[in-house]
Amino acid sequence: MNSPRFSVAVILSLFLLLAGCAPQSAKEPTPIPVKFVVVTMFEIGEDEGDKAGEFQLWKERQKLTKKFPFPNSFHDIYMNEETGVLAIVTGIGTAYSTSATMALGMDPRFDLSKAYWLVAGIAGIDPEDASIGSAAWAEYLVDGDLAHEIDAREIPEGWETGYFARHTKKPYDPNKPEPTGEMLRLNPELTEWAYQLTKDISLPDLPGLADTRALYTEHPNAQKPPFVLKGDQLAAMTFWHGAIMNDWANKWVDYWSEGKGEFVTSAMEDTGTFLSLSFLHNIGKVDKNRVMVLRTGSNYTMPPPGVTAAESLLAENEGYAGLDASLESAYIVGTAVLDKILGNWDVYKDKVPTPADL
Repeated sequence: MNSPRFSVAVILSLFLLLAGCAPQSAKEPTPIPVKFVVVTMFEIGEDEGDKAGEFQLWKERQKLTKKFPFPNSFHDIYMNEETGVLAIVTGIGTAYSTSATMALGMDPRFDLSKAYWLVAGIAGIDPEDASIGSAAWAEYLVDGDLAHEIDAREIPEGWETGYFARHTKKPYDPNKPEPTGEMLRLNPELTEWAYQLTKDISLPDLPGLADTRALYTEHPNAQKPPFVLKGDQLAAMTFWHGAIMNDWANKWVDYWSEGKGEFVTSAMEDTGTFLSLSFLHNIGKVDKNRVMVLRTGSNYTMPPPGVTAAESLLAENEGYAGLDASLESAYIVGTAVLDKILGNWDVYKDKVPTPADL
């Protein structure tokens, strides 16, 4: 019989094991617990010290000084490790926001299982509902891209638009299927809590806003100083503008929300952001019931009387009349929610706030 043969490596390993000092593989670092994620979409120039985009005020005022390289996404991550606040810049458009949110959710460096999420961005705002500088909390997120479309010059007689839901036979067909991305709903109790907490906040009425508001002589809400309201979000990759498109946006949100939603703000990213968070929720990475969407009016979605849609849109391309006010409003209103959650973290770590908590 052959005698057993042992390599030097095996003998050494057995010796070390018996000696109580067997080699161990390097442990993965413990993920950093995150309490609050601020989701912004763009920055204009530098992250600090110049004209602000959506990210800059959060970075400076929340002291987000710890940088985490994020090469698999649009922009590096910044965090205040003492407070647990983290912020990202997704990039503009649904494709960017979807991928950035998913990349963050799967990042092993962070524990996001208890984190609250706040989308804090600017938007076009419907003058029928509010004024530039106003801040709207959304409960319904409606996608403005996922549909069928026929050019208006070829639509059947009697159709008011060539845009209609997939798997239907006409615009606003009541026999539509259940939404599969066309409409997403946030936690209604958390949304209501955020609104009730912030509805009486005084928002900045910066110089020049009143002059722009005064042009909207047929829209009383557009003439008001900035205020906080509840209003739903239409996300579409095309920057649309004008009274006809504004009517479509109102009908599209009403159609997909079964009359429960009210179109107030127009942007690009939020259905993609929340869809990623919903998938991450399914694997326990995040809690989609802790997501809030706050959009603030940087411009109106349609022109005032006497101005064409083309003239109004081209003027907006030169700079949004309410940009600075909308950025301040997003920070002021968003911070009120952030402070309330972090100030009561012993409670809200495990219990999502509801209006009954106010």
